Amino acid sequence: MSMEKLKAAATKMLLQAYAPYSHFPVGAALLTSEGKIYSGCNIENASYGLTNCAERTAMFTAIAAGERHFAALLIINSRPKIITPCGACRQVLSEFCPPQMPIYLTTNQTEQLVSTTVADMLPGAFAAEDLHDD
Repeated sequence: MSMEKLKAAATKMLLQAYAPYSHFPVGAALLTSEGKIYSGCNIENASYGLTNCAERTAMFTAIAAGERHFAALLIINSRPKIITPCGACRQVLSEFCPPQMPIYLTTNQTEQLVSTTVADMLPGAFAAEDLHDD
């Protein structure tokens, strides 16, 4: 899968974002291990706590479709500054993605691409094995 296809899918989501309160559209494209792309946008709500971020929208769509193995995530926003996932998104990513899975961050106003990993985004993540006493 080319980086261009992943970026194009995420960029398309900027137009689908529902961000009437923040005016901060974000798009995400999640690549499965099999090469399929699931994309998402942020969806805001007047009750701010009910807002869903682009990366969780993409992840939840993939999970609902039966996907469980992921290879990469690209997140794009429409401002000059590159952003990183919020804490809730980082926790969700750590639940479903391998620790060394790449996360690419960019904007539609620059060619800059920052690369990180799930583990680098959330060191010491709370995981399923933390729920057990053994």
